[in-house]
Amino acid sequence: MRPASLIFAAGLTSVLAAVAGCAPADDEPAATGSSAASGSCSPAQLKTLAAGKLTFGTDDPVYPPWFDDNKPDSGKGFESAVAYAVAEKLGYTKDQVVWTRVTFNNAIAPGKKTFDIDINEFSITDERKNAVDFSSPYYDVTQTVIALKSSKIAGAKTLADLKGAKLGAQVGTTSYRSITEVVKPDAQPAVYNNNDDAKKALQNGQIDGLVVDLPTAFYITGAEITDATIVGQLPQPSGTPEQFGLVLDKGSSLTGCVSQAVDALRTDGTLKKLEQQWLSATQGAPTLS
Repeated sequence: MRPASLIFAAGLTSVLAAVAGCAPADDEPAATGSSAASGSCSPAQLKTLAAGKLTFGTDDPVYPPWFDDNKPDSGKGFESAVAYAVAEKLGYTKDQVVWTRVTFNNAIAPGKKTFDIDINEFSITDERKNAVDFSSPYYDVTQTVIALKSSKIAGAKTLADLKGAKLGAQVGTTSYRSITEVVKPDAQPAVYNNNDDAKKALQNGQIDGLVVDLPTAFYITGAEITDATIVGQLPQPSGTPEQFGLVLDKGSSLTGCVSQAVDALRTDGTLKKLEQQWLSATQGAPTLS
């Protein structure tokens, strides 16, 4: 999505406390800075915005299961937990992590950043790499269509069933790209500044369906718009996996160290455990073909 928001009842709570735009990714972004090469990935040697602090950026608002209750500093929600796990791998304690709010589009725009690292469901794309650095991927994701249960596309089984639909997505996200490149509907997709506006459009019948990442789809249909349903997952554009990565300033000296931290979290099983903890309810959605 992006730029896009579980365990239901009892089951919703786990992902709720934890569950927004997104495109083909490279597997292993190369280390950009010199820190990784020299092995000097410690707070004393990393050149962060504030000495001894690690500043994370994210959007406002943010949603479950990625963050809980729009509080990125809580450590609850998949991306909040990933951020603190990365910080810990780099040697930062929780009280040394600082959060700042940055809109999705501004975070991936060229220019000096107000954060060291941004986490906000950013899909890794070659186009975005022209403006920012990405860490190694921390999550594999698929885009998903949701609709009101009364919608004409609620029972869609194939991409052809969506051809005549008016679909919407958040601006600048790979959710939007999935509409234009995978679904290719007859009608021009609707674009929204954030998922709140997109959800209102869905509820008001201004669009037939909304495209978001799968965990967000489960949260919206399970906790926010209970008369909505998951229509199905969309195939990956060009058959390549879509992956989320942490965003850093272009040419940041931190990129290599951050990628090392993400790789270590994958190797030791931490990413998998966090995914099971916060995203476990997002399984089983049908795939449209």
